[in-house]
Amino acid sequence: MSGTEQQLRAAMVEPGTGRATWAMGSLFEHLLEGDVSAGALGVALVTQPPGVATPLHRHTREAEAFFLLEGQMSYQAGEELFELYPGCFIHLPLGLPHAFRIRGEQPARMLALTAPAGLLGLYDEVGLPATEHRLPGTDGQPPEVELPKWGEVAPRYGLQVVGPPIPE
Repeated sequence: MSGTEQQLRAAMVEPGTGRATWAMGSLFEHLLEGDVSAGALGVALVTQPPGVATPLHRHTREAEAFFLLEGQMSYQAGEELFELYPGCFIHLPLGLPHAFRIRGEQPARMLALTAPAGLLGLYDEVGLPATEHRLPGTDGQPPEVELPKWGEVAPRYGLQVVGPPIPE
């Protein structure tokens, strides 16, 4: 077996065992991190409560993709607005301005992918390590503490805010 073949290893994470972060009032369960994928791909299972929204922004370092498992969300990608429901997939090329808002009465759960890996570190820096695999409650970080961190940390990850959130 060659040295390259010896270094190749599968990555498997059982449900509820991945490292988790609370950020944006949400749960980010890390399924594949850059140190495991040689920096090629980052994957997280994300659970977000109704009402969570991002400002219109773009990434200068990675493309993103989302597969919605549960819930509803509006997704602006460039000039287009998409209404996503379970089973919908969306790919966001590097540099495309985008924003989303979680709709409905139930949390949304999605598989989130970034290529290359690295963006999940942003949530780690602005958020808190999750003590359980659930949405944060009063043990989470209040927005007035977390929001100022975004302005400081986001530029280091190539995240540029370019407009307001999708209206309610």
